[in-house]
Amino acid sequence: MDLKKLIEKKDQAAKYMIDEITHICKTFEKRAPGSKGEQQACEYMADVLKKDCGCEKVSVESFKEHPGAFYGWIFFTITFVLLAIAFFFFAPIISLLLIIAGLAIVLLEFGVYKKVIDPLFKEKTGHNVTAIKSCTGETKRRIIFNGHPDAAWEWPVNYALGGVGFEGHAIICGVGAVYYIVLSIIYLVKHGVGFGAADISDPIVKAALWGLIFVPFLFGLYFMVNYRRVVDGANDNLSGCYMGIAILKALKDEGIEFENTEIGVVLTGSEEAGLRGAKAWCEAHKGEFDDVPTFIFSYDTIHDPKFLMTNYRDLNGTVAADKDVSDLFMEAAEAVNIPCKKGWVPPLGGATDSAAFAQAGFRSTGVTGLNHKLESYYHTRRDSYDNMDAQGLANCYAASIKALEMFDAGAKQ
Repeated sequence: MDLKKLIEKKDQAAKYMIDEITHICKTFEKRAPGSKGEQQACEYMADVLKKDCGCEKVSVESFKEHPGAFYGWIFFTITFVLLAIAFFFFAPIISLLLIIAGLAIVLLEFGVYKKVIDPLFKEKTGHNVTAIKSCTGETKRRIIFNGHPDAAWEWPVNYALGGVGFEGHAIICGVGAVYYIVLSIIYLVKHGVGFGAADISDPIVKAALWGLIFVPFLFGLYFMVNYRRVVDGANDNLSGCYMGIAILKALKDEGIEFENTEIGVVLTGSEEAGLRGAKAWCEAHKGEFDDVPTFIFSYDTIHDPKFLMTNYRDLNGTVAADKDVSDLFMEAAEAVNIPCKKGWVPPLGGATDSAAFAQAGFRSTGVTGLNHKLESYYHTRRDSYDNMDAQGLANCYAASIKALEMFDAGAKQ
């Protein structure tokens, strides 16, 4: 089906997205993972999908989670490392074990998004939205547009110093932990497992004393996240939510129906708490969409048109996206002359919900519109409704419409 008319109205679609996102940011409570504001936004967008977008099946689904755990590693890891520094001077073996335990927690909980310490944190209720627009005939294929409705807790260092300062701080802390691991191993090899006050004249102990320079940086990491301030999350990630909503609304406004392609919009909450909503959605809908080829485009932070990107790897580079889904978006962007880069979510880059879908066996890719070298609006109060990029939204929308057109024609299935 020719969707050229919709592509030509990309600027109109971008204005619609910005107006709706502004309304949500101004009207509802802050949307921290598992919050009332997240639920309010989900219920509002579910209503839009039903009334304005022609979706026959719309549901708001709840799930249980422990959102504080995702950054909770900070309290464990940093405390363990600080204790390890103290223990080094009279029990290096304990120092070594403490740092290894602390790094294991951050690697599992924050590095690969495993639920390691979740039961130690308060349980809350998160919310997802599933909306389906049926086709007029037999369903032969399905495309799902995804975004996450929650917003992040602010990162104060990124707000004050930008991404270089934020990432530099984290790297210094990591180097400090590894520094004491190395010193502990050298000391144990040289002196064996022993307890008692260390000999201050020992060069290894002197090096450990010099290593105390890392302590202020490690202590500062306790304040990496400000739980008292939740950002607007206009770009990250109401922009991703409204990409699919705008597409469905445009189709309805033009009276366009597909004969064999079913279209869905899935909004998965609590992404900022470690993809918790997407993981819960995959569990709740396991096997439900296996009947026909189903592609998922997961949008996250659609902002700068210079950085529109299809991410072929996700979750700090550890999870592969579906190549056919990724290639389809790249080819669609090229077909409508929209610049789009082929890239990945690198280490320290986090993840998009596409990673959770891919891990659960769904065919998905993540589409982003931000510089993976963090900019000062990322997870800060600058991510507001008055700091959105209409061209970035319009370009991604045009490429997405073309991907839908090509998918309906049987591409990449």
